[in-house]
Amino acid sequence: MALALAFAASVALWLQWSDARDAEAERTTLIADALTLESRIAAWVGEEQQRVTALAAALPQRVDDAGLLRLGVVAAGLQRLWISVTVLDAGNRLAAHVPAQTPRTMASAASRGLDQGGLTAHLSSPLAGGGRLVVRFAPATLLRQTVPWWLSRKYDVRLVDGQGQLIANAGDARSADGRTPARSLSSTQASNESHRVTVEPALADTWLELTVRERRAPWWSTLPLLVMGVFLALTAAATWTLRKQMLGARRAEAQWRTEAAWRRAIEDSLTVGLRGRDIQGRLMHVNRAFCDLVGYAPEQLLGRLPPMPYWPPDGLEGSMQRHHRNMAGRAPREGYESRWVRADGTPIEVMIFEAPLVDALGEQVGWMGSIVDITQRKRAEERERRQVETLATQARLTTLGEVASALAHQLNQPLTAIAGYNAGVLRSLQRAGYPDAMVLEAVRRLGEQAAEAGRIVQRIRSFLTRRSPQRERCEVPHIVQRALGLLRRDLQRQHVAVHTHFEPGLPAVLADPVLVEQVIINLVRNAADELQSAAAAQPQVWITARPDPGEGAVRFLRVDVDDNGPGLQGRSIEALSAPFYSTKTDGMGMGLAICRSVIEAHRGALAGAQSAHGGARLSFTLPLDDGNAAAHAEPPAAAMPGTEHHGS
Repeated sequence: MALALAFAASVALWLQWSDARDAEAERTTLIADALTLESRIAAWVGEEQQRVTALAAALPQRVDDAGLLRLGVVAAGLQRLWISVTVLDAGNRLAAHVPAQTPRTMASAASRGLDQGGLTAHLSSPLAGGGRLVVRFAPATLLRQTVPWWLSRKYDVRLVDGQGQLIANAGDARSADGRTPARSLSSTQASNESHRVTVEPALADTWLELTVRERRAPWWSTLPLLVMGVFLALTAAATWTLRKQMLGARRAEAQWRTEAAWRRAIEDSLTVGLRGRDIQGRLMHVNRAFCDLVGYAPEQLLGRLPPMPYWPPDGLEGSMQRHHRNMAGRAPREGYESRWVRADGTPIEVMIFEAPLVDALGEQVGWMGSIVDITQRKRAEERERRQVETLATQARLTTLGEVASALAHQLNQPLTAIAGYNAGVLRSLQRAGYPDAMVLEAVRRLGEQAAEAGRIVQRIRSFLTRRSPQRERCEVPHIVQRALGLLRRDLQRQHVAVHTHFEPGLPAVLADPVLVEQVIINLVRNAADELQSAAAAQPQVWITARPDPGEGAVRFLRVDVDDNGPGLQGRSIEALSAPFYSTKTDGMGMGLAICRSVIEAHRGALAGAQSAHGGARLSFTLPLDDGNAAAHAEPPAAAMPGTEHHGS
């Protein structure tokens, strides 16, 4: 209480000192405002004097009322400040005068606040040819145009003569302009604070007087003792209330700490990750499950703005777009899936649910997210999807095998009949002594092709019915030449040049020549088709064969088919060999599948890589013939995989 009394006494002393300081400041401001207004009026009158001087210099020798009124300076001055413009000749006789004193002009002047019957002042300037130019103006209008509105509200601004008689009042000027007039002063409102300054010599023996409108009341007249008493009473009441509130705050703080400990324990026991973010997306809260999920400590996460450390580096743009969507309140209510990366680099799949975070006042201060780890669930779904695709592929392959087997069976008889008819025709032509050797050769080649087609159908049928390939000792260069002979017309039509290179003394292989020939045909045809679709300038294919050691004691012969096309474009041989996969618009996706099945049935391997010629290289290996065919007998071929390679 003693401190409150001391404070009240210090406040009284401060009020006394402040009152004196305000009085001095008000007096200083009054003097400054008076001098400023005086300077402004002087500048205004000086400018008007310059205009009058310039007008006097520009007037012609002879001028009448109409000519004087047509001058733009005169018209502008009459609209602005001037009451009249008079031209006197050398004998002080009236030469011209505007405006004419008519009731209409008097009414116009009155509408502009010009008191024609009141006091006026004038500006004059000598004329070049003798005489004088006289311009009359009203001091009230001068005040209206020079005194700012805020200054007329603060002070009573007047022009008085040497005897103190009123010449013009700023409040009267405002009223004439149509604005709210300044309040008149009563004896109780008037202040002793006023100041006079002299005005421009154009207004001879005229003073500018500024008087403060509002009276400043002393501090002791505002019931300070009552205020101090109320203050002391309120201080006592506030002290008692504050003590009571402090005790309540201590109890509430203890309860809050207990509830916070319970909440932290509940959050740490959850297996669902929780994160709290403010409106800008800054992480403000994480629980233990969230930290365990992403592999970062809380101090590494709290206070961070996006991008977050657990966002995948290759998907920052998509993660940032989802972040802006969520901050805008457009997060799906049913949640959304996302891919994150743990601190150790392990990718994880998560399900995120976002909800607004609202404070006690009902205002949204951020977002609360629940994160569920669905990595194992996604893996299980992926395994299930692959199993379904595998079953569907096996079903399609089974159906395709049955169709191909039936087709091979149906084609066998027509091909046998064609071969028989061809042989009969050839014998008939030979017995008849047909002289055209070209026709006989064509018929003979027709029979060979029909027989070759029959063998191909038989081998494919045997292959599709899971029988072992009909292996025999064969030469790879011979097989390659036969395959190129069958493709010669297609290669010429596509303008594809084929180059072959076989090392000298190339060993023989133990393989089914018909099936190997089909593998080479498929690889070369795919390469040619890809070269044509890529519009290569000089499409070329290279076929090379060389010994290639295999694993163990078995050695292999390696056959490479290279081209100068666009290449594999990042696709592996496993992807290209996926069932029913094709890069061709009209492809069935079974070409490379059959090739891979044929090579694997021969204990070889089909591989793909980048070619030294800039395109793709597809290679396969075949076992060498070591003179013991029985040692290389194969079990029945497995179910064939299938795709069709693009050929480059």
